[in-house]
Amino acid sequence: MSLGPTLTTERLILRPPVHADFDGFAEMASEEDTMRFIGGVTPRDGAWRVMATLTGAWALLGYSMFSVLRRDTGEWIGRLGPWRPGGKEGGWPGDEVGWGVKRSAAGQGFAQEGAIAAIDWAFDQLGWENVIHCIDKQNAPSIALAKRLGSSVQREGVALAPPFEMHKVDLYGQSKAAWKARKR
Repeated sequence: MSLGPTLTTERLILRPPVHADFDGFAEMASEEDTMRFIGGVTPRDGAWRVMATLTGAWALLGYSMFSVLRRDTGEWIGRLGPWRPGGKEGGWPGDEVGWGVKRSAAGQGFAQEGAIAAIDWAFDQLGWENVIHCIDKQNAPSIALAKRLGSSVQREGVALAPPFEMHKVDLYGQSKAAWKARKR
């Protein structure tokens, strides 16, 4: 039973998380450099809760982050996609497409390739009119990716709603109209 769609790109498969993805989630959660700006290192049981939260959001909201798999090997390399905990009533600062990939997949364009597919899907299938990316000021790789996607800073120093215990982030983003015009 699938909770949502499967998207394919040139090199990736994006689909809702399944139990078989857990080892990948746990591996990524243990990588200090990977997790620095997305909640910090988490033990296996914490990685399980993250995966279960993302999977549960698919059932509750009809969208959430996708598991990211390499098409050539089937390896789980990260999670990315639409994110708005609690939906419109949840206190999140907007309709986000976020990303995170394991250390072994970083710097190869996978996050950008997957984010493009996820943003297209969010605009076309979810009817979103804007997309944001919540990014720490020190997260240079994510800032660079947001800019490559055509996003710019919309608001600075936004505190995320509890239980997210992160310091303030900048909101990068763009409208659906700007995204579609840029893709032409």
